[in-house]
Amino acid sequence: MSVFQYDLKRGSGKMSTVPDCKKLVRSPGGLRMVPENGAFNSPFYLDEPQWVPDKECPSCMQCDKKYDFLTRKHHCRRCGRCFCDKCCSKVALPRMCFVDPVRQCGECSLVSQKEMEFYDKQLKVLMGGGSFIVTLGTSKTSETMMCRLSNNHRYLFFDGESHFEVELSRISSMQVLTEESTPEGGNSRASGMLLHYKPTGSQDPQQSRMEAADDKKAASSWLAAMHKAAKLLYEARDR
Repeated sequence: MSVFQYDLKRGSGKMSTVPDCKKLVRSPGGLRMVPENGAFNSPFYLDEPQWVPDKECPSCMQCDKKYDFLTRKHHCRRCGRCFCDKCCSKVALPRMCFVDPVRQCGECSLVSQKEMEFYDKQLKVLMGGGSFIVTLGTSKTSETMMCRLSNNHRYLFFDGESHFEVELSRISSMQVLTEESTPEGGNSRASGMLLHYKPTGSQDPQQSRMEAADDKKAASSWLAAMHKAAKLLYEARDR
């Protein structure tokens, strides 16, 4: 069995009972649909960058073409640098809550396009949930529970005979456990996960062990999506 581990900076937050009200705002980059209280942003959220001042970029920062009446200057909404029409394009940027596709340079466009797979596929898998055998801490008893990501992306809900939730901002590390998919070896498949976190309202570390229940294929897909989510969480908290 192998382990993929991500160490995540600890945070804090409010309980999931707080309503998720949103508002439409206009920023220099365009229209954005954001939570009324910034403390309730999705953990995958990225802040808008500070734009390079116009006076500091007389030419395109990709092809070096001088700006003039015909060659317009555009700021990349993801990195804040300046580019001409030919060196940028409009691409969706959900991590900054833009309503419509926005201008991004070639390098940032590629990153955003790769992230769209997460938003179009893996995020739906996480919210759809997976069935796992869950063990809390050092307990010798386990419970089969449905685990899913909340609609605001801020919590993992565990539902079975009992219920508990884990706030993503309070997860310190995730370890995705894998096993060989066939007895003869070959491609490995995600089979479980260890979560280390601090329960809301407590500073005492807790551990939850999740192991795939009956539908191992569905559980493996959910874990693979969580593996991708961990990468985005690490990036967002490392900025």
